[in-house]
Amino acid sequence: MSFFIVSGLSGSGKSIALQALEDSGFYCIDNLPAVLLPHFAGLLADMRNNAILNVAIGLDVRNRAFLADLPQGLEALRARGIHYRIIFLEAEDSILVKRFKETRRKHPMLDHQTPLVEAIRAEKQLLEPLSFDAALRIDTTRTTPHELRSQVRNFARGEDTAGLTLLFESFGYKHGTPLDADYVFDVRCLPNPYWQTELRQYTGLDDPVVRFLDKHDDVQEMFIEIRGFLEKWLPRFEREDRTYLTIAVGCTGGQHRSVYLVHRLAEHFANKGLKTQVRHRELK
Repeated sequence: MSFFIVSGLSGSGKSIALQALEDSGFYCIDNLPAVLLPHFAGLLADMRNNAILNVAIGLDVRNRAFLADLPQGLEALRARGIHYRIIFLEAEDSILVKRFKETRRKHPMLDHQTPLVEAIRAEKQLLEPLSFDAALRIDTTRTTPHELRSQVRNFARGEDTAGLTLLFESFGYKHGTPLDADYVFDVRCLPNPYWQTELRQYTGLDDPVVRFLDKHDDVQEMFIEIRGFLEKWLPRFEREDRTYLTIAVGCTGGQHRSVYLVHRLAEHFANKGLKTQVRHRELK
């Protein structure tokens, strides 16, 4: 059985994530009280012919009256032999504030004494255990609904086969560091194609930029060192039963150096038989 718990900050896109799973054939329940998880697990285990094979439960701060019961509920799942994965969504505070103002919806922790920013911070603290245990964290600050659905569906598909899935993501530091990265590599020290006027219009996927970066020894050394680091430590993550790892590579604008290295790294590990996904955050 694929059993996902979808959680995250209010306004980060949890409803979209649940809809993506539902469209993929999951039986979804939003805001199930955590105290009912053991009972629900029992119902699933007792069903004949394994009628429900894919389940997703939405748990967030609306559930705060029952969050103290969550550890016992998760233990009940494990006791039933149900292997669950947590998907946790988040975004920068300023973006969450903007989304609430645009939709005019009330934050679930907002009251007459608590401003919106403080409500968001309190929510982060309450949900920190779920964030810490997440198999997949998604930063939706600059993610479109279409991209979010795609990431969730790709993660769900990855559960169908054993092994670790690597998401390689390029980004630009001037647009902020991804919140959901497990590893972040800064490559701003490398030669920048942007300063070659004839290369500015291209990206790290285009031949003129690839040829420019290929000829620099320090670019190749950076690739070899990042590749070697990952090759050394990925087996440790697999032994810890991790199924998803996000490796972010950042340059100044997220157009050239980071894109080039992400493409090369993903290609290398795919050729070694690992499941890989690629996201170029600043390329639209």
